[in-house]
Amino acid sequence: MSANPTPLVNGEKANRREQILAAAAELFAHHGFHGVGIDDIGAAVGISGPALYRHFRSKDAILGEMLNSISHYLLEGGTARADAGGTPDELLAALVRFHVDFALDHPALITVQERNLANLTDGDRKQVRALQRQYVEVWVRAIREAVPGLGERQARSAAHAVFGLINSTPYNRHLGDGELSDLLCRLALGALSAAS
Repeated sequence: MSANPTPLVNGEKANRREQILAAAAELFAHHGFHGVGIDDIGAAVGISGPALYRHFRSKDAILGEMLNSISHYLLEGGTARADAGGTPDELLAALVRFHVDFALDHPALITVQERNLANLTDGDRKQVRALQRQYVEVWVRAIREAVPGLGERQARSAAHAVFGLINSTPYNRHLGDGELSDLLCRLALGALSAAS
């Protein structure tokens, strides 16, 4: 595991809960939420399925914590970049780079996030949606500052369109990560500047 904090691992060495979340993310991404059982997740981290219940009350709770963690990570990262200052163009470039890095570093999480919102419990879905809306608003403010004359609804639509472009990365591995990262950043910033 990386020494840098990630959406699911905080610190140098993943604890058992974090290992379970990371393994579940890979399994959910490849087999779908309903195609993965508790025993599959347990086997992936070297424990029995029933032993997972010492860490999570259910498979739904694993998914809920995973998607909440992703949403918090994105919101905190986006907010940190917005608070860092700089010109509007610099902020927009920082947000794009942050989201591109996230998508390239965590393709399984992108896949799980895109496919499994409907599988969350009502409470988790509401919380994840609220966090996602806050993240979008960070982008809307940045886009409107960098692209003068763009209305709020157009900026929100532009943000979602750019997320779609960037989040396509789990399915696009024709280039190495460095090349793909640079290409995605150029495409995203070009698309945003064309919105004016």
